[in-house]
Amino acid sequence: MTLLASRADEIDLRAPDDLGPRRRSLASRSARWLLHAFLIAVFAIPLWSIVATALSGATIPPGRFVIIPDQPTLANIVDTWTSERILRYFVNSLVVVGIGVPLQTMVSALAAYALSRRQFRAASVVLLVFLCTMMMPEEVIAIPLYLVLSEMPPFEVSLLNTYAGMILPLVGWAFSIFVLTKFMNELPRELEEAARVDGASDFGYFWRVVLPCVRPAIGVVTVFGFLMIWEHYLLPLIVAQDTEMFTLQVALLNLRQDDMIPLAIVMSAALLAMLPSIIVYLLLQRHFHAGITAGAVKG
Repeated sequence: MTLLASRADEIDLRAPDDLGPRRRSLASRSARWLLHAFLIAVFAIPLWSIVATALSGATIPPGRFVIIPDQPTLANIVDTWTSERILRYFVNSLVVVGIGVPLQTMVSALAAYALSRRQFRAASVVLLVFLCTMMMPEEVIAIPLYLVLSEMPPFEVSLLNTYAGMILPLVGWAFSIFVLTKFMNELPRELEEAARVDGASDFGYFWRVVLPCVRPAIGVVTVFGFLMIWEHYLLPLIVAQDTEMFTLQVALLNLRQDDMIPLAIVMSAALLAMLPSIIVYLLLQRHFHAGITAGAVKG
């Protein structure tokens, strides 16, 4: 009996200590779930409000936050996505991003290759100058950019109201150059020496060795570059002089300012503007996650 009593006392004494970690673990999981639920609500509720407004058949007054569609219908989305005006704006955006993203990625990769693999004293200074361009607000360079595009040196050719005027200023992006430079700096010099022994030229080494090795980084800069160009508003607003050259982002503001256009139509156009970004991310998410993870491990 004495032995059983001592064992019971020992169990009673240990029970609170055993429950402590379990309670802390349960509290930690509960707090994590609450945080996740809060973040989902912050991002999902506004998105759902856009969808609910687009699906509403009734007239929605400006400023009303819609959660449940009023008289649900797909007519607004169908009418908007088949409208010739909206499709024209959508095509303009596709042309700009379809040409701009490959050019931006290639130019950034070439610039990063020069900064990381070619040794010269001012390499760090050049990279710093590139990074400084990211610190300038777009509004600061809006007027100088307009003046340059109106009389593009050295040929004094105007790029206003052209696709080239909306693409060329976005070709060199400091973020892409910085990310690719840091990835290329991690490549061992032995790869270049082996390629030189095999008779590879500078471009051959860049194309056959460097680019495959930094493929995760290419995925990262492609996703971010697509989002940057697709969602760009100020540059198309400056360049496009004719409404036929408006991108979808510029057209959305005009639609919003027109009191004759129902709010459901505007939200349907906003859904169309979000769709390509979602598709591109889903297609490239494997490379995007690989690039982010590789960068985190190297850092």
